[in-house]
Amino acid sequence: MDSADPLIIEQASHPYLDPVAIRVELSVPQGDTSPEWLQRLLIPAAQTDAISDECKKAVRQLLRHGGYRPAGRGKPSSEWLVKAAFEGKLSSIYPLVDAGNAASLLVGIPLSVVDLDRVAAPLQISLGLDGEKYVFNRSGQEIDIAGLLCLRDASGACASAVKDSQRSKTDAATKRALILIWGTCELPGASGRLAARVRELLERLGGFCEVVEIVPGGAA
Repeated sequence: MDSADPLIIEQASHPYLDPVAIRVELSVPQGDTSPEWLQRLLIPAAQTDAISDECKKAVRQLLRHGGYRPAGRGKPSSEWLVKAAFEGKLSSIYPLVDAGNAASLLVGIPLSVVDLDRVAAPLQISLGLDGEKYVFNRSGQEIDIAGLLCLRDASGACASAVKDSQRSKTDAATKRALILIWGTCELPGASGRLAARVRELLERLGGFCEVVEIVPGGAA
C-alpha cells in the first residue's frame, strides 16, 4: 500500500469483535535482530501470569461465533504464545513481531502483524468463506479459515487471530506495518490496554504510530 494513501479498514458486523488497528512506520528497515531489552520480554521470567480462564473463554467465543473451531492446532495465537513462553520456546523473530508478541503475552488477546508494503487496499475484516485457505508458513502449510474472523486485502484473506498468511508477514526489510488487535467486547478495556502496550514498545523501537480508523462495512 502507498504510504500516502489514507488507511481505513472496513469491519463486517460482528457481535463480539472489539478491534484496534495501529499503523507503525520505522525510519529504517527493522532488520532481523531485536534489541536485547525486547528479547528479554519473550522469556518465561518476564511473564507472571497465564491467560485467565475468563480471557481464554472470551477469545474463543469471539472466534467460534462464525462457526470456526478455535481448538487444537487452530487455537488463538495468544494461547500459543503463552505456552511457548512458559516452556522457554518462544524465539525472537523480527522486532515488530516480537513487540506484538510481548504485548499479547501480557494481555492474553491475539493480534496480527502485517507488512503494509505486501498488501493492497481495500482492507476489510470479515469471516472466512467455506473452503477458504491460505499459506501461513514457509513450508507451504495451509490453514482453513472457514468461519474465522480474518483481515482481507485486494488479493484475499491475509491475517487472522490464529495465524497470519505468509504473503503478508514482515521480514528484515519491513519499514511499515499494521498491527491489528483481535479484541472482544466480553473483555471491556482489554483492547485498549493491549494497544497502549503495543504503542509503547513500537515507539521504543523508534517507530511512529497512529491509530487506524475502522468503519462499518456490511454483514459478515
